[in-house]
Amino acid sequence: MESDEAAAVSPQATTPSGGTGASGPKKRGRKPKSKDDSQTPSSQQQSGGKMKESGKKTQQTPSVDEKYSQWKGLVPILYDWLANHNLVWPSLSCRWGPQLEQATYKNRQRLYLSEQTDGSVPNTLVIANCEVVKPRVAAAEHISQFNEEARSPFVKKYKTIIHPGEVNRIRELPQNSKIVATHTDSPDVLIWDVETQPNRHAVLGAANSRPDLILTGHQDNAEFALAMCPTEPFVLSGGKDKSVVLWSIQDHITTVGTDSKSSGSIIKQTGEGSDKNESPTVGPRGVYHGHEDTVEDVAFSPTSAQEFCSVGDDSCLILWDARTGTNPVTKVEKAHDADLHCVDWNPHDDNLILTGSADNTVRLFDRRKLTANGVGSPIYKFEGHKAAVLCVQWSPDKSSVFGSSAEDGLLNIWDYDRVSKKSDRAAKSPAGLFFQHAGHRDKVVDFHWNASDPWTIVSVSDDCETTGGGGTLQIWRMSDLIYRPEEEVVAELEKFKSHVLTCASKP
Repeated sequence: MESDEAAAVSPQATTPSGGTGASGPKKRGRKPKSKDDSQTPSSQQQSGGKMKESGKKTQQTPSVDEKYSQWKGLVPILYDWLANHNLVWPSLSCRWGPQLEQATYKNRQRLYLSEQTDGSVPNTLVIANCEVVKPRVAAAEHISQFNEEARSPFVKKYKTIIHPGEVNRIRELPQNSKIVATHTDSPDVLIWDVETQPNRHAVLGAANSRPDLILTGHQDNAEFALAMCPTEPFVLSGGKDKSVVLWSIQDHITTVGTDSKSSGSIIKQTGEGSDKNESPTVGPRGVYHGHEDTVEDVAFSPTSAQEFCSVGDDSCLILWDARTGTNPVTKVEKAHDADLHCVDWNPHDDNLILTGSADNTVRLFDRRKLTANGVGSPIYKFEGHKAAVLCVQWSPDKSSVFGSSAEDGLLNIWDYDRVSKKSDRAAKSPAGLFFQHAGHRDKVVDFHWNASDPWTIVSVSDDCETTGGGGTLQIWRMSDLIYRPEEEVVAELEKFKSHVLTCASKP
C-alpha cells in the first residue's frame, strides 16, 4: 500500500540502458507505402512525416526542440498529472488493460505495450503495471520537475511475451480485457491470454511464445486494421488483400463479461491442433470485399456485433452489415483526399463516425447522411494537424470529445460541441480544438483513453526520425479546469481570487 506522499514522487532521472534504439531498415510507425520501399533513408527523412517541411518553412516555424521547450514550460499549468517513460525500443501500440487495485491516492492498472526491435533481440508484447495517480493528487513539484530523460517509477514491466514478429497493433477484448489480439506482418491475427502466458526472457535465439489462438482467413498480410467488438466476443481485421474478415471467439473462451481471476482462459479445442505445440486455429465467420486497396483500420458499431466499418488506402469509408451479406451497405468513395489511416465509431452515438487521413484532416460523418451514389459529405472537417493523422478515438466520458494523433508529433483533443461556439479569444486555433498535447517530439503512433479514469490518456511516439531510436511513453491528464463547464471553473477560481491577488502583489 502507498503512503500519503507516494503520489508526489517525481520520476527518477535515470536513462534507459542497453541498445541504441531501433534504427534498422524496418518500417517505423505507419507503414511506408510499398512503392516507396526503394527510397533511401535520406529521401525518406525528407519526404516522410513531420520532416517534410521545405527549407523555407523550417526557417519560419519553430523547431521541434523549440516547440517542445515552450510546451515544457507550460506543463505545471496545463496538466493535473504527467508521467514520462523512455522506451529503449519503439512501441507501435498502447492499450489500457484491467484495473487491478484502487487505493487512496493511486490506482493500479495493467498497460499493454510492445517492443519493436532491430532484430538484435526478439520483438515482444509487454504487460506492464501502471500506477495511475488520482485527479488533484499529484504534488506541484512532481509536475514541475518533469524530466524527459526519466524512466517513470509509475510504470513497471510485469510480463514479457516473445512475439512472432513485430507488434503493429494491440486490442483488448471488452468482455475480458486480459485477452488481447495482436497484428504482425502476417495474414493471421494472434490471440493471447496475457495472464496465463508464461513470462519470457527476451534474448537472441529464444523461441517465440505460442499464441493461445490463431485467427486465419486473410490471403495477404494484415498489419494494422484490428478491432474487438464491444457487445460480443467478435474480432475484426483488414489487410493488404483488400478484405475485411470477421471471427467469433465465443466458443474458445471459458467466460466472458468478467475480469475475475478465474475467467479468461482460452480453451484448447481438441482436434484443431494436431501437435501439442501448435496453437488452435479459428476460421472466419465472414469475409467482406469492397475495398480497392489495403484496409488500414476497422471499427465495430457500439450497439451491434453485426455492423462495422472500414477505411483504406483507396480513400474509402465502407459500412457493412453481416446480416445482409458480404457486400458493402454504404461505400463513401472519396471520404478524404488521400489514404485513410484510422476510423472510430462513437460509443455514445452510433450515427457518428470519425476518420483520419494522410491529408492531415479528421472528418466526422453521420451515417444517416451518407449518400447512396458513393459520395458522402462529412458533417465537419477538423483541420489542426500538419502531417498524416494516424489515430483517432472518441472519449469514453463525453460524446462530443475525441482525440487525434499524427506524424506532426501532436495529440489534439477536440470537442465537436465547441465548433459552433467560436469566440474571439479562440480565433487563432482551429474550431473545436481545445487542448494540444505537445510532449512528444516525433510521430504519435497510438494513444488510448482510460475507461477507468476517463480523462487520463496513454500515448506513444516512435522517435527514430528525431533521435535515431527508441520511443516515448507518456501517461497524462490535463487540468480539469480546461474541460469542465466554464461557469463551474469561474465559480471555483472566484474562491481563490483574493489569495491569487495577494500573491501577485508580493515582490
